[in-house]
Amino acid sequence: MGDVALIIRVMPESPEINRENIVAAIKEQFPKVQDIREEPIGFGLVALKIALVVPDAEGQTEVIEEKLNAIEGVERAEIVESTLV
Repeated sequence: MGDVALIIRVMPESPEINRENIVAAIKEQFPKVQDIREEPIGFGLVALKIALVVPDAEGQTEVIEEKLNAIEGVERAEIVESTLV
C-alpha cells in the first residue's frame, strides 16, 4: 500500500480562539504535516487547512479526524480532499 495525501479543514470554535495554540497541537500530534494555511470564512472566523500525508490503511482517516476534533478550541475537523501519492 502507498500513502494518502489529505487536505483537512479545521474550524475553530470561535474567532476569539487562539489559532496558534491549535496549530501547535496539530504539529505535536502529527509531525508529518506538510502545510498549514489560514482560510478566511467570514465574520472574523478563520479556518485552518492542513496538508497531511499518511499511510493508506483502513480506518486511518477516522482516527485522524477524531484526534483533530479532540484538540481544545476545535469545533470541527473534516477531510475535504484525499488522493493517493
